[in-house]
Amino acid sequence: METPSVDADPNARRVAATAADDADPLASFRERFDVPGTYMDGNSLGALSTDAEASLDRAVEQWREHAVEGWTDADPDWFHYGERLGEKLAPLVGARDREVAVCGSTTANIHTLIATFYDAANDGSAANAANPGTVLVNDLDFPTDHYAIRAQLRQRGLDPDAHLTVVESDDGRTITPDAVERALRENDVDVLFLPSVFYRSGQLLDIERLTDLAHEHGAYAGFDLAHSAGVVPHSLHDRGVDFAVWCHYKYLNAGPGAIAGLFCHESNADLHPALAGWWGHEKETQFEMRHEFTPAAGAGRFQIGTIPILAAAPLDGALDVTLEAGIDRIREKSVALTDYLVDLVGTLPDSFAVGSPRAASRRGGHVAIEHPEAYRLTEALKARDVVVDFRPPNVIRVAPAPLYTGFEDVLDVIETLRGVYETRAHEEFEARSGGVT
Repeated sequence: METPSVDADPNARRVAATAADDADPLASFRERFDVPGTYMDGNSLGALSTDAEASLDRAVEQWREHAVEGWTDADPDWFHYGERLGEKLAPLVGARDREVAVCGSTTANIHTLIATFYDAANDGSAANAANPGTVLVNDLDFPTDHYAIRAQLRQRGLDPDAHLTVVESDDGRTITPDAVERALRENDVDVLFLPSVFYRSGQLLDIERLTDLAHEHGAYAGFDLAHSAGVVPHSLHDRGVDFAVWCHYKYLNAGPGAIAGLFCHESNADLHPALAGWWGHEKETQFEMRHEFTPAAGAGRFQIGTIPILAAAPLDGALDVTLEAGIDRIREKSVALTDYLVDLVGTLPDSFAVGSPRAASRRGGHVAIEHPEAYRLTEALKARDVVVDFRPPNVIRVAPAPLYTGFEDVLDVIETLRGVYETRAHEEFEARSGGVT
């Protein structure tokens, strides 16, 4: 898909963007979404599709009709809901059917998988148990990853400061593979856990290379795919990734607080979950109510509590849209949209900068626009129905979600931003305060 030219003439620029939208093979999917204003915050919460709404309505009707019998009599039945959605989702992350489960929240899944793999690394010998290694993270991570890992280390009587290997960024935006390799070489690392895409800058990491590096140094390789699931293709099984977690409310458009997902490579299928719960018990004997836990086959063993049907149902319809569009076509359009956005930022005054990698192969689905007045500019954009978000200290995040965003939308964001800045309209807003951004 070609990126429209950024012509110096505003009219020509608009004509080019319109022509690109007319030629877009995914353009018709926008009709299936309710999109509020010029919406560029799909990397925080995706828009509602008619498909997601219909699958939620269907679950409500099944509850009305069947009540408790819905666990067996609903179509599809609720008892196997998480496993069925996992199989449906597997192609989007390059997994085999039993390697994916839909369950919990991203943070809860980090807890159980970090704990499981860290214990596995340290149960192999008395020496390891007496002198456990570290978990490798980085200083640009989303905070919840560190909260969960530190909590699991404390639960094992370990000092998190001594058992975290933190890879530091040289530029405050990105992490290099060489820095990760150096950290692996210089430290006794048991588990590598990194994001696929950094939530601020949008840097896309090379999962294949990082997985190989982790394995070469005797560590498990895990990833947080929150900012790539649904917008970047993955090959988790073939790349040998040990485990991964992600959410579904961003690019997969499953709704606020939607149920999350996880992956566990089949080579690790014998690991006993560190956090066991009855929904991870093998289905065949689950209702025999045995007090001894028998793990389900595959990733389903990491389910803990009963699946929340109403939080999972919108994902069913949302996946229909994504699978119909095709993850490769979604990625192709995403690259074109973000390339265009990067080019357009170059037409703004010099006080604006792109904080994301320029090369599309190193960039996820959003672009970080940096400016000292990023917070007030973000607020001014929202007041004009251009929905973006702010991340401290100086980032306006713009995420053109491919299923419902076009090139004219991207142009509108930049032209509105230009107008706000040139008229100093952002100065009407207070400096940053607390609250949801």
